[in-house]
Amino acid sequence: MGGSDGKEKEVLREVAKSVFIGDKDATLKAVRRAIDSNIRPEEILDKALIPGIRKAGDLYEKGQYFLPELIMCADAMKAAFGILRPLIEQNGEKVRTHGRVLIGTVEGDIHDIGKTLVGVMLSTSGFEVIDLGADVPLHRFVEEAVKNDVDIIGVSALLTTTMVKQKELIELLVKENLRERFKVIVGGAPVTQKWADDIGADGYGQNAVEAVSVAKKLVGVEE
Repeated sequence: MGGSDGKEKEVLREVAKSVFIGDKDATLKAVRRAIDSNIRPEEILDKALIPGIRKAGDLYEKGQYFLPELIMCADAMKAAFGILRPLIEQNGEKVRTHGRVLIGTVEGDIHDIGKTLVGVMLSTSGFEVIDLGADVPLHRFVEEAVKNDVDIIGVSALLTTTMVKQKELIELLVKENLRERFKVIVGGAPVTQKWADDIGADGYGQNAVEAVSVAKKLVGVEE
């Protein structure tokens, strides 16, 4: 029994390490090895993939990892999650979600990388994510939020000329009597905590890791 446990731990360590170093091919290979070793998909997710991406996120926050490395880690995690999700659902389980988040970059702004990374980090941290892409009109944020019954709207703006759209979105939600229904998180290069406070946003994410922490707090999930 001890030998079997040791083998399982070794396989899970390999999965976590592959995600942490951002090697997608190695991650997929390690995940398939874990599946072939009869390790439950939920266990692979909880004991290897999530700890691996969390470690990468911690180093990013400390300035020891940079955006390209974190994107590679997130890509590896996303690919692995794509294999595991159907298996988890096939077992009659539902992938546990903390809530549903709608994300997009505001109209007039085509910057996508940071917002996409936030989406991947949220989805691999237990959120269901609906990504509207870039250059999204304000009315579409509102329509999709209502249609998908989301908990949080995440609004990205990468230009000083477009960040005003974040304020306008909150004003539109107020006008439509929907402000109390949705939490709003703002982010993007020119965005600050002061700006978020001034426009009445519920949260501000300086980076993808922080955005996940803020989202968890807003839905009452402890880190």
